[in-house]
Amino acid sequence: MNIYDLKVKAQDGSEVSLSDYKGKVLLIVNTATGCGFTPQYDGLQDLYEKYQAQGLEILDFPCNQFANQAPGDDGEIHSFCTGRYGITFPQFSKIDVNGKNESPLFKYLKSQKGGIMGSNVKWNFTKFLVDKNGNVIDRFAPTVTPDKIESKIKECL
Repeated sequence: MNIYDLKVKAQDGSEVSLSDYKGKVLLIVNTATGCGFTPQYDGLQDLYEKYQAQGLEILDFPCNQFANQAPGDDGEIHSFCTGRYGITFPQFSKIDVNGKNESPLFKYLKSQKGGIMGSNVKWNFTKFLVDKNGNVIDRFAPTVTPDKIESKIKECL
């Protein structure tokens, strides 16, 4: 199994195959609209604008598992993110990243990069970097801001 075998639910409810992103560098992030790290949307959008034409895709997965910091429905979350932060990268349907209802995508990502943080995602804005071949090459804690991972993204591009 690899990342391209997985399917996720788009923000509009449709099913998306991650094979649609073959050959792209992916930064996969679990997000929340009411988190202290929410301003990282600005940095994520900056990276997307700078590197999307070179093959970067940022995949945004809202998650309400941490202190109920993403309480709205998919439409409300999307409106907030586009209105307040101007995001243009793909945003998917709200998911769980841990526990019995965890997304198969995050189960896979954690199996590849448990890292020093252990296997569970500890908080919003945990980031996973996937190279053009679908290999999960790094995992970043929520405290690591998007600008701090720019050099890793450039290496993958």
